[in-house]
Amino acid sequence: MIGSSKLKGNLLLLLTAFIWGTSFIAQSVGVETVSPTAFIGIRCLLGSGVLLPVIFFLDNRRKEKGEPVQKMDKNLLLGGILCGIVLYFASVLQTAGMVYTSPGKSGFITALYMVFIPIVRLFAGKRPSVAVWAAVAVAVCGMYLLCIDTDFSINYGDVLTLICAFFFTAHILVIDKFSPMVDGVKLSCLQFFVCGLIGIVAMFFDTPAFRMDAVIACWKPICYSGILSCGVAYTLQVVAQKYTDPTSASILMSLESVFSTLSTVVLVALGWELTGGALSGREIAGCVLMFVAILLVQLPDLKKKI
Repeated sequence: MIGSSKLKGNLLLLLTAFIWGTSFIAQSVGVETVSPTAFIGIRCLLGSGVLLPVIFFLDNRRKEKGEPVQKMDKNLLLGGILCGIVLYFASVLQTAGMVYTSPGKSGFITALYMVFIPIVRLFAGKRPSVAVWAAVAVAVCGMYLLCIDTDFSINYGDVLTLICAFFFTAHILVIDKFSPMVDGVKLSCLQFFVCGLIGIVAMFFDTPAFRMDAVIACWKPICYSGILSCGVAYTLQVVAQKYTDPTSASILMSLESVFSTLSTVVLVALGWELTGGALSGREIAGCVLMFVAILLVQLPDLKKKI
């Protein structure tokens, strides 16, 4: 039963990574028109708003079945605030870092949360299995082949992105703590509201100044990113992490870069004018290693079933 629950969580995280990967292009287009703070603020408030009718519908279904409905309590409020604050800084640092570094390097450095999470858990007395450590090592190698070319160097953007990876590590661990105690959809809705509110306040201090016409001009990327990347994908992450461990979650979610690369290849093949194209042998090898890492993550549960 436990194994099937973890498999369910891992499949939801795989879907999360797919949505994030396919929405990467929308986010890239959006920040070309509006500032990172404005884009993050508006898309997160949109994501929060999208979840309100979902919460209303789910609560009504629970009432009809005679099931308890969670009210706003200390755990939900604290979890939502902490998740929202950490998510904001992670998102802003990642977006700011991409101004100075390539998307490939950004994807690889951000995905280093795969390494940070088991290390943090090790200090907390939670020792990951050998299979999980092997999965982390294989995934890091895969991300390197997929995202980094032979000319590897460190710049200001890389440093910002590395700090961003620590914030994403904190985000995953905070969700791991609060998601078993609260309603996942309500936690997700609250974290978006907090993250969006910070972004909205910050955008009025942007240079150049905030312009509504710029927001209207890129409404499609904002809606796509807000509804799918925020409203759907981050909610799936919160729900899925109830059933799996943080290290496995980090490996599965890092597949965002794989799906992003593959979606770019597909769109270029369909005639879109985007940076990228056919995968090189190096990139194909990176994708293969990432999927090997997924299989390694499942090994402990497969052994229990056997």
